[in-house]
Amino acid sequence: MKKVLIYISTALFWGCTENFLDVDPMTSVLDNNFYKTVADAEMALIGCYDGFQRTSSNGNMSFYVTSEVLSDNTFGATGNTDGRAYQAIDRFDISQSPSDNNIFNGTWADYYAGIFRCNTLLQKLNGIDFGSDAARKNRIEGEARFLRAIQYFDLVRLFEKIPLLTEPTTDNIPQADPTAVYQLIVEDLKFAASNIPSNAYPKSEAASNDGRVTPHAAKALLGRVYLFYTGYYGKDDLGVSKSEVLTGLEEIISSGEFGLVEEYKSLWPAASYLPNAANNTLDKSGYAGMGNKETVFAQKFNNTQNYNGMVDGNRWLVMMGMRNTNYAPYGKGWGACTVNPRLVNSFDVNDKRKVASIIDLEKEGIASSFDIKDQREYTGYSNKKYTPTALPDGTSDTGGSNDFQISQDQDFVVIRYADVLLMAAELGSANAQNYFDAVRARAGLSTKPVTKENIWEERKFEFAFEGIRYWDLLRQGLQVASATIAQTQNVLSGNAADQVIIKAENITKTRGFMQIPNTQITLSKGVLVQNPGWN
Repeated sequence: MKKVLIYISTALFWGCTENFLDVDPMTSVLDNNFYKTVADAEMALIGCYDGFQRTSSNGNMSFYVTSEVLSDNTFGATGNTDGRAYQAIDRFDISQSPSDNNIFNGTWADYYAGIFRCNTLLQKLNGIDFGSDAARKNRIEGEARFLRAIQYFDLVRLFEKIPLLTEPTTDNIPQADPTAVYQLIVEDLKFAASNIPSNAYPKSEAASNDGRVTPHAAKALLGRVYLFYTGYYGKDDLGVSKSEVLTGLEEIISSGEFGLVEEYKSLWPAASYLPNAANNTLDKSGYAGMGNKETVFAQKFNNTQNYNGMVDGNRWLVMMGMRNTNYAPYGKGWGACTVNPRLVNSFDVNDKRKVASIIDLEKEGIASSFDIKDQREYTGYSNKKYTPTALPDGTSDTGGSNDFQISQDQDFVVIRYADVLLMAAELGSANAQNYFDAVRARAGLSTKPVTKENIWEERKFEFAFEGIRYWDLLRQGLQVASATIAQTQNVLSGNAADQVIIKAENITKTRGFMQIPNTQITLSKGVLVQNPGWN
């Protein structure tokens, strides 16, 4: 997906003298000379994709990293002398870092800027003459509504009670009932599924357009939304039925456009690259590549980012890398999200996903060269799926400027085909056992009964470190999530004995949601109200 930077508007929605965000023009394309032609609409749509990309490329606290820190898969970690914001999130406890009352301020701003772009395009569409090509207008609207939906889905899961904007406005909007947000998300996804042609972006060209929204992506995301909402809130009032959601998932499966990649490790660069020290290269032949047949929807990045305003790279990926340690094919990072030994030890001995998902520093010969004094909450394990890659000489393997911090271009695969299979199985497909068995067989495991509990357990291993586990726990109920995540684990911080202590009551009192940024509460003149447990 090529990226075109356009200026949408500087107006944001808080009614106050200080702008919630200042968005500087990147080109001379402004509201007063734009939104005139179909080409303008297409360019504005690319601007909406760019807004979605920036939710993960601006360097703020990303939804993905937050999802992993909150789960029972990982601990907050980072550098031993860093601030403790990650610990506050990990423990659901602001006393870990009392002065950090704006952990998510950049996140909040990035998401509402992205939503603002979508709302602006949607508002302007009716003023553009599409002639007889109503299908093109509907396709553009469908993509913009999907992008709005996925950003609202991230926000409502993080903060629950958020302002709901369906058009550009400078009004000081109070928090909406979360049900209203979810109902808009469902409405948007249903429109996208019905109005984006199935051949708009052929899967045969997936390597170049797997970041574009398809009806398959909309149907798959609808499944995720439905399962989370009905699970967490215990009600079914979204304007879409269970059978409709399942039908959409079955349509993805029967389309024949997707499949499971034969080798699980081939899904991930760091899990499949083989270093060749003799010529300082990485053999990448084992990698299935971006846009492989298992990718239903991905958030795209590229390596052209720089420090002068181009925001294209996967910035959060660097947070996940081993602290200041290059060990080909793994590249260095900032040491966040050290892996919980409890997860490592829970894999079946025959499960191929374990070695494809987890870097075992001792077994892979890395521990002896790892600077443990600089690492907080060291466990001996790191995430392999989303980690930077490096050449044998330690050079970052990113291309572009080759700056490991800003030029990471690995996709974030939002939805994989394996997830479609397991969601369909969970929703009661007549083929549930076959779908479940297919996922397990790829992992090297034999069949077992397809119960809801077994599906949830399977998802734990299939989607480890993909930003899914925490939400799977939360939708099983707050008590299940708090009891599962709560623990005391011995770790090393700065090579000294330390403990991670996560208390169930902290999770319960926050209801699993995050701290609303204090800056946003102040800018709203108190219209926004802080979530319980974060005062």
